[in-house]
Amino acid sequence: MSKPVCYPTKAYLTNDAKAPLAPATIERRQPQAKDVQIAIQYCGVCHSDLHFARNEWGFTQYPCVPGHEIVGQVTSVGTGVTKFKVGDTVGVGCLVDSCRTCPSCRAGQEQYCDTGMTMTYGSSDPLLGGPTLGGYAQSIVVTEDFVLRIPANLELAGVAPLLCAGITTYSPLRHWKVGSGQKVGIVGLGGLGHMAVKFAKAFGAEVVMFTTSPSKAADAKRLGADAVVVSSDSNQMAAQTGKLDLILDCVSAVHDINAYVNLLKRDGHLVQVGVPAQPLAVAILPLVFRRRSISGSLIGGLPETQEMLDFCGKHNITSDTEMIRMDQIESAYSRMLKGDVKYRFVIDMATLT
Repeated sequence: MSKPVCYPTKAYLTNDAKAPLAPATIERRQPQAKDVQIAIQYCGVCHSDLHFARNEWGFTQYPCVPGHEIVGQVTSVGTGVTKFKVGDTVGVGCLVDSCRTCPSCRAGQEQYCDTGMTMTYGSSDPLLGGPTLGGYAQSIVVTEDFVLRIPANLELAGVAPLLCAGITTYSPLRHWKVGSGQKVGIVGLGGLGHMAVKFAKAFGAEVVMFTTSPSKAADAKRLGADAVVVSSDSNQMAAQTGKLDLILDCVSAVHDINAYVNLLKRDGHLVQVGVPAQPLAVAILPLVFRRRSISGSLIGGLPETQEMLDFCGKHNITSDTEMIRMDQIESAYSRMLKGDVKYRFVIDMATLT
């Protein structure tokens, strides 16, 4: 297959795990028949961006252009595009392609593609060679089947984090059929956790926020939590023993998940969406004696992500954000590691000049 015609666009990238991100020019393919070209207006900053840039998971390909919470405007479409037109406001999340034919893809669960999804950054680019390059850039070209419609009533910068933090928390709550009459725990009030609170409350559940920071209690309740438990307080934790139907663990640092397993009812589930860099130890007896389970969940497929965006449009749900310039990304990473953001950094891509 010959390399397609390309055009240059400005981006922020790193070529090494220890090098800071810096401005550069990258190539994007000119739109082919089923492609949509997007001028990126905002890009959210995910903890995965930092993991990849620093090669903390051990499989980063360089150069690395992070960013998979992308919103912007369609500037060009291929001759075979039927879903979008120039001027549409659209989004791109963590996926830009998959095999389309395996059972997972046919079920609309492209994130579990049996032959491997193509991620927005960090996968192998079959057309241009090298790694796929993400949304810390002025534009991107994506096949139309992996582009999402944005409800017109939502504030655009607040939509960007929905494309990762939003769907990452929406999907397991929907999968486990969270709703009225259930008691749901959310562990960690950060980029993921604050969206989980909003969704669980919108689904009608009673929501308990677990945090290590007593100072976050008022904010958790503002976001929709019915109760707040300081996880370092053994009495507060003990009071929740055996009372929760589901716990969504949004913490990406190494922590003791056994303390939360004990809070589950019989047949309760703990779903891990935070991804610690090191394995977590799990005690088996608390699982066996109450038929509890621990599972994981990875973002969502394209149909479910569109469903999530439409749900957000109906309920006027967006992420709480702090806007930054592109040249502030390294300081944003440092602050993110300290938990110093409420609750998602979003880059104004107009500042990438």
